[in-house]
Amino acid sequence: MLGTLVNTLAIICGSLAGLLLRGGAPERYMATVMQAISLAVILIGLKGAIGTQDILLVIFSLAIGSVIGEMLRIEERLEQFGNRLEQRFSKGGGGFSRGFVAASLLFCVGSMAIVGSLESGLTGDHQTLYAKSVLDGVAAVVFSSTFGVGVIFSSVSVFCYQGLITLGAAAIKPFLVPSVVAQMSSVGGLLIMAIGFNLLEIRRIKVGNMLPAVFIPLLYFILRRVAGI
Repeated sequence: MLGTLVNTLAIICGSLAGLLLRGGAPERYMATVMQAISLAVILIGLKGAIGTQDILLVIFSLAIGSVIGEMLRIEERLEQFGNRLEQRFSKGGGGFSRGFVAASLLFCVGSMAIVGSLESGLTGDHQTLYAKSVLDGVAAVVFSSTFGVGVIFSSVSVFCYQGLITLGAAAIKPFLVPSVVAQMSSVGGLLIMAIGFNLLEIRRIKVGNMLPAVFIPLLYFILRRVAGI
């Protein structure tokens, strides 16, 4: 839960800083900082990805998981879910509700929150959530300087959402052998790299549709155990 706690505190601190800059944060500074952090996200993903001992399993996991994700239209459904929430709670609302909903969607409805929380729970590695904390903290400065105090309360959404994912991953960890965790982390590392590319706007990658790939190594391990291989 450490990564989620840091993320929550970063949003609170960023929101408080934004309230002190109600005139608006300098956009060019924020853009450069975001790009720098995006490069760090790619590095974190690369470090996680190169830990694999079975590159073929990683390749097949990404291929099969991407097909499953496309069939389920995960990325599209996440976007639709976010749009519905925004329309429902922000319509006709004041700055408080608009800030709360917009910030909650930005911080929660995304691949980095899911992959980072899974990584935190499975391996105890919080680097992805630490990087996300910096990103969210900078974004919170911008949002709170525009929408006001409602942005601070989005930290509650982040704490509950990411915390549940992390605790769920930690709960299944005892049932996984280290090799499976390593393969899952490797796939997750590649997805984190893709998130970095998206943040840099190099090319739009549907990371949400690739999320099932993280669980393919686990499924492969279970099938091998059942088949007695």
